[in-house]
Amino acid sequence: MIKIKKINTLDKFTGTLLIPVFETTAKSIIPIEYHGVSVYSQVFYGKKDTHYLVEKYDCTHVFIGLGKEQDYKSLKTIFRRIASKQKEVFAKNVSVVIPESFDIDQVEATFSGLVLGTYNLGHYKKNEVHPFLNADFEMKYISNTDFEEAIDKGIKIANAQLETMALVDLPPNKVNPKYLANWALETGKKYGFEVTVFDKKKATEVGLHSFLAVGQGSANEPQFIIMEYKPTEVVKHIGLVGKGITFDTGGLNIKTAGMVQMKSDMAGAAAVLGAMQLIADLKLPYRVTAIVPACENSVDGHSFMPSDVIQSYAGHSIEIIDTDAEGRLILADGLSYLIKNYKPETVLDLATLTGSAVGTFGYECAALFTNNEDLSKKLQQSGDAIGERLWQLPLWDAYKSDIESEIADVKNYSGKPVAGAISAAKFLEFFTDEHQSWAHLDIAGVAFGDDEFAKTKHATGYGVHLITKFIENL
Repeated sequence: MIKIKKINTLDKFTGTLLIPVFETTAKSIIPIEYHGVSVYSQVFYGKKDTHYLVEKYDCTHVFIGLGKEQDYKSLKTIFRRIASKQKEVFAKNVSVVIPESFDIDQVEATFSGLVLGTYNLGHYKKNEVHPFLNADFEMKYISNTDFEEAIDKGIKIANAQLETMALVDLPPNKVNPKYLANWALETGKKYGFEVTVFDKKKATEVGLHSFLAVGQGSANEPQFIIMEYKPTEVVKHIGLVGKGITFDTGGLNIKTAGMVQMKSDMAGAAAVLGAMQLIADLKLPYRVTAIVPACENSVDGHSFMPSDVIQSYAGHSIEIIDTDAEGRLILADGLSYLIKNYKPETVLDLATLTGSAVGTFGYECAALFTNNEDLSKKLQQSGDAIGERLWQLPLWDAYKSDIESEIADVKNYSGKPVAGAISAAKFLEFFTDEHQSWAHLDIAGVAFGDDEFAKTKHATGYGVHLITKFIENL
């Protein structure tokens, strides 16, 4: 973890200075000044997404434009950009100048962004280590206020997001169900939460039939991962479930397009795993029980088939209409097992579940489903505060007919080209035992996508901070 030190003066300081600047105007006659360096508005005036470098006094002065408005996500992105794209200017000594007007959330976002800037998608390339990751690196900051707590929190948030991003971006021959189980076990030991893993034999004994049906066509054995964070003082008990399809071929309803990106179909699981690390790292006073059903939806002679009728942990029978509607099957057993055995007061599930959610919202926000308006409001407020947005869609009983089956209790797909995200949510609702505080987050459009930090689609880390922020605000 990056070491932090507060300094009160720049006397004898040599290295890199990061100097945030609020936007003035291109016609301002008053130059921006800091540390004896003057920058005139003709070359730089603090416009958002701009920066300006000046070498003077054995220091590299990096003036960073913040624009006129500084929301959490913008600040985080600004400083991630500097850390990621200007790493050649970072000396052994780096000091961040914190503006007097910054509050703790802005400081948190700043340092979280700087740490996120160390992420490199080239996991299998020979890359130089980012200067921030050198063992002897120490980040300094200049401020009249002690911000170490906010800085520490920002770094912990970024560290959990970095872990989540790596889990999603690493290839499926690396991140298989066993890898996720081992990651949970090792992280639990490091940060302080208990982990239990059901292998195929144990899952069969327990009766996780729906979960096992999805994974039965893969050579990689499914893993049902249960994580329990139990602090000494408990305010409330929260339950989490994350979809852990480590690769999705579509099964016998094999995908005809986009399969190369299906290593990302465990992004819901990765968000829950990262959130467990962060919750334990921050030592939040909330009991959290999280379940990650992890398996591959693959193809061989043992694969489950369209028109099969399978059983579930809840005791409900399921008609299989489409084997590519598999995420809801493993979530059904995850939700049922969590609610029956642990009885959390609030339950959230996260999944890259449907293309329908992407068709509705694009890549701007996740689809939110719940019948609890207070829960919906708190989730949306938490998301808005950090730039991980949610928007609610209906769970009306008018959509219940989409999952009704003539041969079984329920079917896994409506067969219709409309309202796909809603019918998937109605299917999950069927397995929540009418829990009064449950929400489903379809994160298909926001967990994996394009941005300025890589040439190809990659993980965003969406959900880690959102879950944690929501729990903190309960």
